Amino acid sequence: MRRTPAWIVFFITLAIFGVLFLYPLIKVISGGFFDGGHFTLQYLLGVFRNPIYSQGLLNSFGIAIGTTSLVTLIAVPLAWIGNKYTFPGKGLISGLLLVPMILPPFVGAIGFQQIFGYYGSFNVLLQPIYTMLHRDPVDWLGSARYFGVIGLQALSLYPILYLNVSAAMANIDPAMEQAAENLGCTGFTKFRRITLPLIMPGLFAGGTIVFIWSFTELGTPLIMNYTRCTPVQVFDALKEIGKNPFPYALVFVMLSASLLLYATSKFLFGGNTFAAQPKASTASTTLPLGGFKALLAMLPFLVVIFLALMPHLGVILTSFSAPGSWYRSVLPQVFTGSNYVEALGHAMTVSSIKNSLIYSGLAISFNVVLGIAIAFVVVRSDLKVRGLLDALAMLPLAVPGLVMAFGYLAISSELSQTDFVKNHGWAKSLFDVQTNPMLFLVIAYSIRRLPYMVRSAVAGLQQTSVTLEEAASNLGASAMTTIRRITVPLILANLIAGAMLAFAFSMLEVSDSLMLAQRQDYYPITKTIYELFQLIGTGKYVASALGVWAMAFLAVTILGSSIILGKKLGAIFRV
Repeated sequence: MRRTPAWIVFFITLAIFGVLFLYPLIKVISGGFFDGGHFTLQYLLGVFRNPIYSQGLLNSFGIAIGTTSLVTLIAVPLAWIGNKYTFPGKGLISGLLLVPMILPPFVGAIGFQQIFGYYGSFNVLLQPIYTMLHRDPVDWLGSARYFGVIGLQALSLYPILYLNVSAAMANIDPAMEQAAENLGCTGFTKFRRITLPLIMPGLFAGGTIVFIWSFTELGTPLIMNYTRCTPVQVFDALKEIGKNPFPYALVFVMLSASLLLYATSKFLFGGNTFAAQPKASTASTTLPLGGFKALLAMLPFLVVIFLALMPHLGVILTSFSAPGSWYRSVLPQVFTGSNYVEALGHAMTVSSIKNSLIYSGLAISFNVVLGIAIAFVVVRSDLKVRGLLDALAMLPLAVPGLVMAFGYLAISSELSQTDFVKNHGWAKSLFDVQTNPMLFLVIAYSIRRLPYMVRSAVAGLQQTSVTLEEAASNLGASAMTTIRRITVPLILANLIAGAMLAFAFSMLEVSDSLMLAQRQDYYPITKTIYELFQLIGTGKYVASALGVWAMAFLAVTILGSSIILGKKLGAIFRV
């Protein structure tokens, strides 16, 4: 790539990120540090002095630490077994492990409550024990709601770490482990002293995403009615935006924690997650297992899959149960398909599907153009700052959607108070979130999902020889002709995979949708699911039906992307 176009792309990207990414963050930061134009620390200190806010922060950190720890305990052993052994049905089991990615955790919480609620399936199964002990059923979600949030998020997020660790283990040179065994280092000692240090970049990269995701997850605590955590406190403070500086300071603390963890990851392991690992000099071999040993190897996978699929199963059963028919019973007493009919015919759901398609379609159109341009600079140019551009493009993974949404709300609140916006209807419809959130939702989806597009395009360009493009250029083809007729067709599979993932996750984006969409006419799918769940009567049943639709949509998307990208799918979820 010639230097002039590369520099143009670099500066355009800087300008876009400056306006659409950094400016909202600056609004969040300034909102908590300035009072009447004067710098002050009283609001930031007030966050830690306020027992409600400080308790919320501690709980959020506890949820993030607990979720990340549980995800590590799940993902690392499974990745190690999968990398070391081959057994019947391994391909199918490995595919089932990724199923939790097809359902946002907050949708799974609906099924989770139906199973573990006071009158849910689990307590019905334990009723003989309660009767024998002469005691009332345990209110699992009432007494252990905090651990319920951790467990639900862990069962949804472990595939991210599993993909990263599996890719890291596949990249280890088997000769190093063989050398350790020849020197008497075997068993857990070999794993602790050889394997673990070599997979640490992948482990830390995936763990960083899981920690940030769980620390700032809004939907799951909302559905689980766990209000003593920072994301829910920020959500509850939306009505005070522009008036109360404390929510700004609270969001700044969340942002600081996320960026600190991201910076630590980049500092320890550099721009390339696997840079610290030697490339394999010999082919990795797996040990075939059969009979009882194969069953033992499969058992951890089956247990995790069973636990991870319970929320999905709960959502599906709820979507097919007649209102009020799943009460004090293991399974619904009456099955019906009317919930799906109502979900597709409900005025709120039809408009939300249309809105999500429009928002996500516009966002992905933007991502495809900018993502390809950035990937070309990163892979095909010799600019010394291309590493900075790559890091900048991946930075949205480190900034919580909750923080970005709050920044956009602050900008909208400020713009809506100007005379220009007040006096011009088109400007009010464009810049006032309460009137029409479309612009800010499209921007939020675009910035949040750009890393998926960039990573996919970069992977495609790295796999494609540059000599083909040079040959086209030598035959007189212009740069644009070469890109259009040579490069893009060669990396089309990667572009499709990245666009599919970005589109699907935009369709099911939670934090941005819950915070920015404030009028029913403009609700996206996830906001509609949340609002339906709040309705008394048929609400949760229709919400579950809509959730199953979203689950099926994302399942097809991830399956298609997995087939195209293979093990490189894990690179999508890496800082």
